[in-house]
Amino acid sequence: MHPFGVCRLHYLLARLFSAAIVIFGVLCLVFFLIHLVPGDPVEVMLGESARAADREALRQALGLNQPIGTQFVNYLNGLLHFDLGTSLHSKRPISEILLERLPATLELSLAALLVAVVIAFPLGVLSAVRKDSVWDHLAMGVSLGGVAIPNFLLGPLLILAFSLWLGWFPVSGREGPGSLVLPALTLGTALAAILSRMLRATLLEVLNEDYIRTARAKGLAPRVVIWKHALRNALLPVITLLGLQLGALLGGAVITEVVFSWPGLGQLVIEAIQRRDYPLVQACVLLISLTYVVVNTLTDVAYGLADPRIRVGGGR
Repeated sequence: MHPFGVCRLHYLLARLFSAAIVIFGVLCLVFFLIHLVPGDPVEVMLGESARAADREALRQALGLNQPIGTQFVNYLNGLLHFDLGTSLHSKRPISEILLERLPATLELSLAALLVAVVIAFPLGVLSAVRKDSVWDHLAMGVSLGGVAIPNFLLGPLLILAFSLWLGWFPVSGREGPGSLVLPALTLGTALAAILSRMLRATLLEVLNEDYIRTARAKGLAPRVVIWKHALRNALLPVITLLGLQLGALLGGAVITEVVFSWPGLGQLVIEAIQRRDYPLVQACVLLISLTYVVVNTLTDVAYGLADPRIRVGGGR
């Protein structure tokens, strides 16, 4: 095989091996930490007034009387057979529950990503083109505010302003396109702030390159120089950051979904924790973690394949 092909294959295998190690580590952490959480799921299901014999019978039926090591082995064996188990609360297959909730989370995450791109690109370009001007300081101030204000505070503020005072959007729930606006704004604002700052930094570097000076010397319109030449070459780090942050949106969706009663994976995780539904919590966290790791790995691999310096640099 050609040395270049060997380098590519080695880099790809190294990335996939690292991802597998991370996924297994997440599996172990989630399983053991969930079982260390105070509270008995049997008591939650039957109530404090249930008889001891009924509690023991249910605990045995659910396999909770087995040693934790045996439960972990059974859990791994189920995953190898694509069996996520059964919810302790609803007695339904967990895969069905996840399939019901996953579309809502994907819808919210993609909408938040769109909001982030729509906000970040004008802010980032304006800051770079008008460096050290009032517009630059204003845009970066907005960006800093987006990073500083957490979702659990921004969400209620948006509800108060646009739902209770103005009555433009629903307070909560998932009924129609209007109910998606405020959750998407809440989740996408922080990402927009990060993207705009990254775009400003990379665009400022590109604007100092020789080919940009040449394009300006040829008399090209500033708009053409910025949008056709400079921005195109400044997008690679921004696209990489977008890929990395897409997985983070799923984690951030937990708080946003609770604030807006959005029926997605985030709200499902909170409900399952409150009910001590161990298998369901494990499955939700595992799905979110898998998505995050897969998206990050694909982004890392794509970036490495596009830039040979990363592969040659020691197989990061």
